[in-house]
Amino acid sequence: MSRDVVDVVVVGTGPNGLAAAVTMARAGLSVRVYEGQSTIGGGARTQDLGLAEGLVHDICSAVHPMALASPFLRAMDLAARGVELRVPEVSYAQPLDGGRAGLAWHDLELTAEGLGDDGPAWRSLMAPLVRDPDAVVALAMGDKRSVPRELLTPSGVRATLGFALGLLEQGTRAWNGRFSGEVAPALLTGVAAHGIAPLPGLAPAGTALLLGSLAHAGGWPVPTGGTQAITDALVADLRAHGGDIRTASPIEHYGQLPRARAYVMDTSARAVAQIWGDRLPTRARSGLEDFRYGDGAAKVDFVISEPVPWAADGVERAGTVHVGGSREQMVEAEHEISHGRHAERPMVLLSDPSVADPSRVVRGLRPLWTYAHVPSGSDVDPTEAITAQIERFAPGFRDVVVSSRAVPASQMSGHNSNYVGGDIAAGAISMYRMVARPRLSWNPYDVGIPGVAIASASTPPGPGVHGMSGWFAARRLLRSRFGLPAPSLAP
Repeated sequence: MSRDVVDVVVVGTGPNGLAAAVTMARAGLSVRVYEGQSTIGGGARTQDLGLAEGLVHDICSAVHPMALASPFLRAMDLAARGVELRVPEVSYAQPLDGGRAGLAWHDLELTAEGLGDDGPAWRSLMAPLVRDPDAVVALAMGDKRSVPRELLTPSGVRATLGFALGLLEQGTRAWNGRFSGEVAPALLTGVAAHGIAPLPGLAPAGTALLLGSLAHAGGWPVPTGGTQAITDALVADLRAHGGDIRTASPIEHYGQLPRARAYVMDTSARAVAQIWGDRLPTRARSGLEDFRYGDGAAKVDFVISEPVPWAADGVERAGTVHVGGSREQMVEAEHEISHGRHAERPMVLLSDPSVADPSRVVRGLRPLWTYAHVPSGSDVDPTEAITAQIERFAPGFRDVVVSSRAVPASQMSGHNSNYVGGDIAAGAISMYRMVARPRLSWNPYDVGIPGVAIASASTPPGPGVHGMSGWFAARRLLRSRFGLPAPSLAP
C-alpha cells in the first residue's frame, strides 16, 4: 500500500462520487478522487464522438428533472455556478399510432385539457403531488431509513397519502381503472418505463409519480451545452476546496489506494466486493456479491440534419419522447426484455436537447440521444430497432439521419464500469431493492469495514443524476469517522 496519506479517498467521479468528495472537502478534509476513465463524470458526461465536427453528445444522461429537485444540487445552487438549466414547455411526449400523442406540458392544467375525458383523472392523480413537490422528492429521494421533515407538515402528509394511493393503483393491476382512453395511460406508462422493469410494478409506478409530478412542478430541464456542465460545476468546487482528481486510474484492489481515514466507493456493489475482498466480513461480502443487476439499455447517438418529423402535433416541443406506443405495447415489450428476449418493438427513450437549447445545433446539425431497453448483456446493435420505432411515429426520420454510433448493452460498461450488462441503474429496480439496496442493513452505505462506504446508484435513493447517495454517505462518515457536522454547500 502507498505511504501517501489523505483524509478521504473517493473512487469514481459520477455525480454521487463528486457529491461525496465536495461534501468532504468543504468540511476541511483532504480529498483524493480516482477515476478509471480518462474523462470525469461517470453517467454525467458530454463528449465529441467524432460524428460531426463540433457536435457533442451526452454519453449517458441528457435530461435532468433532479437537477432542479435534488436537495443536494439545490444546496449547491447550480445557477449561481454558471449552470443554465433550460426547461422545455413540454416535459415529455408519448406518440401513438394514427398521428396521436399525449403531451405532458409543464403546466398541469394544459396537460389535463389535452387529455380530454381523461383530463380530470390525470389532474386528480398529479395535483396532490404537484402542490408539494418538496415532500414528494423527500419521500422518493430519502435514504429510506429516516422520516424527512417535509413529510411532517399537513401538505406533506397529503402529498405522502397521494403518492401512496397512486403507487398502489398504478403499481398493480388496478392501474387501468383510472382512465377510459388510450392516450393518458400510455403517457404515464412511458414515464414508468424509465425503471426498466416489468409493468405494472410498484417501483416503476414510483418512478412515474416522482418524475411525472416533477414534469409539472419544476419541469425536465437540459443543461445548456450538455450534461457535462453539471459535472464541471462540481469539479470546480471540489478543486477550489483542495480536492485532487486522478483520471485513467482504475482501481481493482484496495492495495492500489493510499492510506486514508475514510473511503467512499462510487462503484457497483460487486465492484466493492472485488476491490475490498478479504477485508469484508463474510455476510457483507455475500450481500454485495448477490446484489442482482437489472435489464439493459443499449444506446444510439444520432446526428440529424433536421428536427425529428413527428406525425403528431406538439411532440416536436418535447425535450423527452417515450417511443413505445400504447400501454399494452409497452407492457409487452418490457415483458419480453425481462424474459431475456429482444422486443420486436422495444421501448425507446429519445431526447433532442436542441429543443430547449439551440446552442446544441452546429452548422444545421443536431445531436439526438436515444436508448432502447434490451436483455442484460445483449450484444445486438440496436440501431435498426431504434430507427424503426422512431420512423413508426415520425415518417421520414431515416432521411434526416446523417450519422450514428451504437453502443450495445454488452459494451456499456466500457464507458462506465457500473453499467454491467447495460444496467444503467447499477442494480435491479424493485420495491424491495429500493430499500435493501445493495443489501438489507440499517446503514445502506456501510460495507462492514469501518470508514469504508458505498455511495453509488446501488444504494438509496437509487439511480439518477442527483448526488444524494454520495451526500448521504459523506454526511454519515463525517459524523462517525471525523466527528464533523455537514458543511454548507452554498457557493
